[in-house]
This record gives sequence, C-alpha cells and structure tokens, in this order.
Amino acid sequence: MDLIAGRTWSVERRPIRHVDGVLIFVALALTVMGLFLIYSATHASLAAQNLDLTLYVKKQVTALALGIILLLLVATFDYRFAKVYAGIIYGALVLLLVLVRTPFGTTSAGAQRWFQLAGFQFTPSEYMKLGLIVMLAAYLSEVKSSELTLEQVLRATVLAVIPMVLVFIQPDVGTTIVLAAILVGVLFVAGAKPKQLAVLALSAIVLLFGAFQLGVVKDYQVERLIGFLDPKDAQGAAYNKNQSEIGIGSGGVTGRGFLNGTQTNLDFIPEQHTDFIFTAVGEQLGFAGSATLLALFCIIAWRIWRTAQVARDPFGTLLCVGVLCLLMFQIFENVGMTMGIMPVTGIPLPFVSYGGSSTIAEFAAIGLVMNVYARRFS
Repeated sequence: MDLIAGRTWSVERRPIRHVDGVLIFVALALTVMGLFLIYSATHASLAAQNLDLTLYVKKQVTALALGIILLLLVATFDYRFAKVYAGIIYGALVLLLVLVRTPFGTTSAGAQRWFQLAGFQFTPSEYMKLGLIVMLAAYLSEVKSSELTLEQVLRATVLAVIPMVLVFIQPDVGTTIVLAAILVGVLFVAGAKPKQLAVLALSAIVLLFGAFQLGVVKDYQVERLIGFLDPKDAQGAAYNKNQSEIGIGSGGVTGRGFLNGTQTNLDFIPEQHTDFIFTAVGEQLGFAGSATLLALFCIIAWRIWRTAQVARDPFGTLLCVGVLCLLMFQIFENVGMTMGIMPVTGIPLPFVSYGGSSTIAEFAAIGLVMNVYARRFS
C-alpha cells in the first residue's frame, strides 16, 4: 500500500499535471483569430496578383506548428537548466546578431535583420528578447539583498545594451525599445531603486538624441516620429497612422463584418497583416471585437503575473516578469500606434500579426512561463 501510495503521490506531483491550460488555450485562440485576420488583410491583394489567397495563412500555420513544438520542448525541460546555460544562450544570440549584419544576412526595405532559410526568414532579434530575459534573470536572481546596488544595475544594463546596439543599427528601433522595456521591468522587480531607473531613462534619452544628431537613425524613422508629432502630414510620414485611424473608426461598435472592410479590401493600410493587424480587427469586428481581443491579452497578462507570484525561486519569478514586459509592451505599442497615441515603430501584435520568427518566439516564451508554473511545487 505504501508503494502504491508513493507511486500515486509521485504521479500527482509530476509537472505535467500542473500545466496552465488557460494560458495555452488563450494563446492558441489569439493565434487562430490572427489567421482569420491575416487572410482578411491579404486576400484582396493576393487575388489581384493571381496568387494563392491563403499564401500568408499557410506560412503562418507552419510557424504556429513550429511554435507549438518549441513550446512543448521548452516546457518539458526544467527551466532551471536555462540558468546554468544562460551565458551560452545569450552569447550565441549575440553572435547571430553580429552575423546578420554580414553578407550572410538578408537585406529588405533598407534593413538587414534576417537570415533567409528554406523560404522563411529567421530573425535573431526576436529570439534575443528571450535570450536577454534568461540572462538578466540568471544574473539578478543571484542577488542576495532586496535592493540592487548601482554596480549590479550597471552590469545588468551592459548585458542589455550590447544586443540593443546591435539591433538598433539593423536598424530596428522597435525591438530596441522592447529590449529596453524588458531591462527596466526586470530591474524594477529585482530591486532597483527609482532613482537608479531614472538615471537609466535620462541616459537613454541623451543617447537617443545623440543618435538623431549623428544620423544613426534612418530618414524614414525620423519621418515616422515627425508624422506622430505632426498629424497634418497626411500624405507623408503620417499616412499609415491616418489610414489606420480611419479603418478603426469606421468599424463602429460591431464592425463592418468579416471581409467587408473598405480600408482592408482596398489595401489602403500598408503592412496591415503585420504591424497594422489591429486595424483589421477594428474595422471588421468593431469595438466589440477589439475589446474581446484586448480582454484575451489581459487574461494572458494575469496568468503570467500569477505564475511570477507562485514561482518557486527568484529566477522563475524574473523569467515570468521578463516575458510579461515583453508581451505587454508590444501590445501597448502596437495597438497604440494604430490609434495614433504612440509613434509607428514596426512592432508586431503578439500571436496575431503575421511573422514566423515572432510567432515561434512568443510560443517559446509561453512555454517558459508554463515551465515555471508546472514546477512551482518541485
């Protein structure tokens, strides 16, 4: 009986029995919703080119399948192994960021951010977000006191600045800001003082101003900022923002209906299946659909924060906080830029926007959170 009881107890304590089903269900629901939105945003232009109307959807389904596989792999291995190999993971991703700037990388629309592999684009910066989370969590979880010293804050900042600079020169301002948001969020929870974070913010503003003055920031990126500050430039830098606001506003309360959006069908909104996917929600599904989408994101935020609170160790807590900062900042920035309250930075909407690397990396992030949640008792 003791042996049987022991076996029963062992089975009950297995991590697989403690998987957060709500978290994975909502992530999958958002991605499926994204498939319909991607189709609605691309079918008209693909039809005009006599191409397969489901071309982008099929590629996104492939990315979804790979993302689920990676999620299962990440959730299977004990997350504490990531702490042991954090330096290797971080170093390998930094190396990829360097290599993508060489002839091995692919240039598109003036940016060199990808490797072209078997017809798919592999974007190292998307995975660097996770690499930075793991590295910061591994370093800061070793701090014994409840407050960080200035030296510890600076060391963590250096770890973040290295990939931030490499991503910034690709150029990719949006991902650079996401990396900065991860740094600030993890530092805050780890015990950084407000005045230390204020100094970091001031330093970032000075460096960004210097980048503008030295011409490091590309002209189109400057125009995006000008368009945000000067909405009257309707046919110039503010065109995307103005068209997206028209699309969202035209949806009203219940929307025009799936595949019935004028702005969407006539292809008025550039990059609608990627950066401006939220406009397809607003126009076709209206306020009701947009609110539902944001409610699903709130559920994800709640489940991740809950996992951070019940994590067995500081490393697990900081991992979850990093993932939470990553997803919530991207959601706020993406939705905000489509409504004109944030500048256009080219950040995708998590789980919903078209993009192989971003989708796979986001599911890996969810797998990491599930791993922490499942092992909260062991």
